Amino acid sequence: MTQTKKLLINTTNPSIEARDLKLIEAKTGNLYESIAITAKRANQINTKIKDELHRKLEEFGSLNDNLEEISENKEQIEISRFYERMANPAIQATHELLNDKIFFRKRDE
Repeated sequence: MTQTKKLLINTTNPSIEARDLKLIEAKTGNLYESIAITAKRANQINTKIKDELHRKLEEFGSLNDNLEEISENKEQIEISRFYERMANPAIQATHELLNDKIFFRKRDE
């Protein structure tokens, strides 16, 4: 597990909290633009996490799985539990926006 992931898990509260919309709006000057940026970042985080999880779980899969042959693998269960404990991608993206960790730019008008 990378150090940045552990830090992200430890610093991001996985529970839902009320956020001050004025703080979110202040990041871009427009609330809807801030939400759109946060949504795009949440999609990026979700895609990255999903790909990473599938890569890790591919190691445990077999080509001819039968119900009788499926056995519990403790390592696989721990990997799944780790990803379940992670904060929702939208919560992570909001945390990144409020802490100025998202880079965005406006198109020239």
